[in-house]
Amino acid sequence: MRRMALRVLWMMALLLLPASLLAQELAAIPPLRSPVVDVTGTLDAGQLQQLEQQALALQQRKGAQLQILIVPTTQPEAIEQYTQRVFDQWKIGRKGVDDGVLLLVAKDDRRVRIQPGYGLEGAIPDITANRIIQEYLAPRFREGDYAGGIAAATATLAGLIEGEALPAPVSGHAEGGNGAGGGGWIMALFIGLVVAMVARGILGALPRPLRAVLTGVAAGGAALLLTSLLFASAGAAVIGLLAGLSSGSPGRFVGGGGWGGG
Repeated sequence: MRRMALRVLWMMALLLLPASLLAQELAAIPPLRSPVVDVTGTLDAGQLQQLEQQALALQQRKGAQLQILIVPTTQPEAIEQYTQRVFDQWKIGRKGVDDGVLLLVAKDDRRVRIQPGYGLEGAIPDITANRIIQEYLAPRFREGDYAGGIAAATATLAGLIEGEALPAPVSGHAEGGNGAGGGGWIMALFIGLVVAMVARGILGALPRPLRAVLTGVAAGGAALLLTSLLFASAGAAVIGLLAGLSSGSPGRFVGGGGWGGG
């Protein structure tokens, strides 16, 4: 809900931009080829491999997607808007879990941003992401040690994600959004129909008074079960809504010393 509102606000902001800015071509989003996408050539082959292995190992253990992107600039957009476009286009994180996190470095702009999906906001709140930028990324970036800063930051992010309760990863690198849930309901419906057919045969052989009593008991039990499920679903929805409204917007940080967060 909040992400949709942010997108609407972003579209309204675009409509209010001067025509000269709209005429500028937005920075391209590179294709998602691996957990580390560096279009600047900042990282060498060994550094890329090390960071990729770290991200893939985390994904195999927890299912979460840790993604790194290094670009020269996000201009004419601010890093916040460009990061959101990348996050949406790459669809970072599992569908329905939203357990992805994007570390974006705009090298020539001297800007960096950490944006978690909503499923990781509890593990990586704004204050924590800000500390990672200030304590791990910015000092090393000022010294030109981009690989060291990114490695330290992603190791810290991975440690935070390790402590988060997330759904187990699916074998075969599947992005399960709707498949498992739909299959469960279909199976439950099938089992219910089979049980109903068997029960109907058994009840048909019983005397009418006893059959009426058992039918009433079964109907009451089914109604109670359905009511419990509805109340549980409603309660979960209310809890989710309150949690979503109480959490802050992800990835908004203050920088200093020439390297700042978006």
